[in-house]
Amino acid sequence: MTAEKKILLVEDNDVLRQSLAEQLHLHEEFATTVVETGAEAMDLAKQDHFDLLILDVGPRDMDGRELCRLLRRSEVKVPIIMLTVADSEVDTILGLDSGANDYITKPFRFGVLLARIRAQMRQHERSEDAVFTLGPYSFRPSARILMEPETAKKIRLTE
Repeated sequence: MTAEKKILLVEDNDVLRQSLAEQLHLHEEFATTVVETGAEAMDLAKQDHFDLLILDVGPRDMDGRELCRLLRRSEVKVPIIMLTVADSEVDTILGLDSGANDYITKPFRFGVLLARIRAQMRQHERSEDAVFTLGPYSFRPSARILMEPETAKKIRLTE
């Protein structure tokens, strides 16, 4: 059995947030953490490793595009998918230019979102920024580093 992929979902709409979390939970490949605000998302993204972030463009406390920029400046390199009702060409460009990997307009079909989540994760797993969890360890294949989280001890691996 493969380890669940950790998703951070930032959505201020209670009904949509709960519905997405439930739908992702049904697919046993995901462990979803949900928050309502950009501040909560920044704190969690800095403290914990997530495999993907789903950001609403309009969380209650800040613009989602600015949140995306801040996350990228904070060295968050995992895929970010933005969800929004803003569907103009300019909105899409602003979202992608802020650092998002994908931009999905509401309303959307859950199956399409799921396919895009999986596609972004597949692409990221082949990148130099990929991090895998192996039991209690984190593994960065590009750097050949195995890290024990409790002691922050780094073990360099050879070919």
